[in-house]
Amino acid sequence: MLPRSPPSAAAGAMVPGVGGVEPAVTLDQVPRWSDPDQRIFPTASAPDEASAEGGRSEPPAASGFLSFSDPLTGDAAAGRGGASRFPVDQEINSRIYLWRGQPWNLEVDAVVNSTNESLDEAHSSPGLHAAAGSGLAEECATLGGCRTGMAKMTNGYDLPARKVIHTVGPKYAVKYHTAAENALSHCYRSCLELLIENGLESIAMGCIYTEAKNYPREPAAHVAIRTVRRFLEKQKGNIAGVVFCTTSSSDTEIYKRLLPLYFPRDKQEEEIAISKLPADVGDENGETVIDERKIRIRPLPAGVIDRTVTATPTNLPLSDSGSALKRGSSKLDSYLDPSFMSIIKDPDLRRKEQWERSAQAQKGFNYARLLGYGDLGCPSLSAAEEYSLHSRYLAKANSLNLLEIAEMKIIYRGGADIEGRPVMVVVGAHFLLRCLDLERFVLHVVKEFEPLIQKPYSIVYLHSAASLQPQPDLGFMKRLQQILGRKHQRNLHAIYVLHPTLGLRTAVLAMQMFVDGEVWRKVVYVDRLVQLFGYVPREQLTIPDFVFQHDLEVNGGRGLIVDPRTKHIYQRASN
Repeated sequence: MLPRSPPSAAAGAMVPGVGGVEPAVTLDQVPRWSDPDQRIFPTASAPDEASAEGGRSEPPAASGFLSFSDPLTGDAAAGRGGASRFPVDQEINSRIYLWRGQPWNLEVDAVVNSTNESLDEAHSSPGLHAAAGSGLAEECATLGGCRTGMAKMTNGYDLPARKVIHTVGPKYAVKYHTAAENALSHCYRSCLELLIENGLESIAMGCIYTEAKNYPREPAAHVAIRTVRRFLEKQKGNIAGVVFCTTSSSDTEIYKRLLPLYFPRDKQEEEIAISKLPADVGDENGETVIDERKIRIRPLPAGVIDRTVTATPTNLPLSDSGSALKRGSSKLDSYLDPSFMSIIKDPDLRRKEQWERSAQAQKGFNYARLLGYGDLGCPSLSAAEEYSLHSRYLAKANSLNLLEIAEMKIIYRGGADIEGRPVMVVVGAHFLLRCLDLERFVLHVVKEFEPLIQKPYSIVYLHSAASLQPQPDLGFMKRLQQILGRKHQRNLHAIYVLHPTLGLRTAVLAMQMFVDGEVWRKVVYVDRLVQLFGYVPREQLTIPDFVFQHDLEVNGGRGLIVDPRTKHIYQRASN
């Protein structure tokens, strides 16, 4: 192997050189996460390397200007209690490195190649095969491919690294969000397991999630970092260093923001991270677990099975024995799940009960219709009926192309609220009832909400200028809630309503009375954008420009306002 030459100044700045043969960089020349100089975060007064590369930076602080600080530099979360899920561990922190550039120049035991199931050169990480030489492609051809989430190892050939670990990242789709998260987590864990199995100690890992597979960058970074953290908690004695490699300013910024959440370096970072971490950070391996899919086995009280078995005489005819067993099993009925038993109710009986409820609802005095809120005559549904209704709508939604509804931007995914819960944004002014196919809109709602309602989430409803458009009646809202199901009702944390009008407040009161008091009592009225940013940080929301303009028109004469051009918050000078 060629002798090593010292790293260039560019390498020291975490940016690899361009052109020619680049010198190898050893692990002790890569910035360690626990180093003091790694605690410098981009702020309004100290722009980071992204600014030097032409990236945008926050404007300098000025009198009257109120800036929202970085999650780990502000004190907005100070004082929140709760045990840390990722406590400070300096021994683990000393094994984490952050490198801006391709991993191929690093002199480590192994580097990670994100590729496809065929392990071919065209779909491998850029620059790997050119740096490693033709021998790498020849060995990959002998491996027989690799499955998604798994990893295989080859020699490093002309690379400074001894080995190359190849792994296949998942394709991302919203409806398979959890499966994609767990497959990606398994990619990182498989690479680390393969490292230890071969007696190696250091590894450089680029972003396994690729643009070609549509994986969102920040959610994927959460998975990567927390999986490595959980693995090192169990195997830190066998690994000397894990290098996170980024090749773009956006990825570098994401890792700088997220690493303190999972690898806090002091108690202050640990306390702030408690409130900034997502609600779901996976299990002991970093994988997402859906509670509803867990198999629960509850033991019966002692003696119940014995009494049931002994209560059945063995010398009775078969028919008598069956009736005796049925009588003896009455004690078991109290241990059966009623919601499960309701699923297997006789279909004819279930249909008859539904007709009776519908007739009873139609006979009653419809106060909602009298008040002009629409017809609420649709009957209530059991848990099993709601589950069946939701499943049918979800299956149909997944089979249709609803792009024209999505392009209207009535609902779309936001980031996370201050507690880490995912957010769905609803824009009332975009709800054009006259030119909207309501049935296709409902299908779109079911499809978009499905990944969110699996765990706690929030809704931000922008009512700005929405009073100019006709709105759906309460009968439609009741039917939509039945279709979304009880999981939506249970996991919904809050509905933040921006710029509410008197008419909207009255409609919400009617929904509390006639539709669903449990859900609509979670409404939080917010009169100003600055108040909304106290619940959901500004950078976590994509807000239409007319909302900023509306906020200026309504609240421009007093206090803090949001400039509709710059989106910055400043103090309005009093006249």
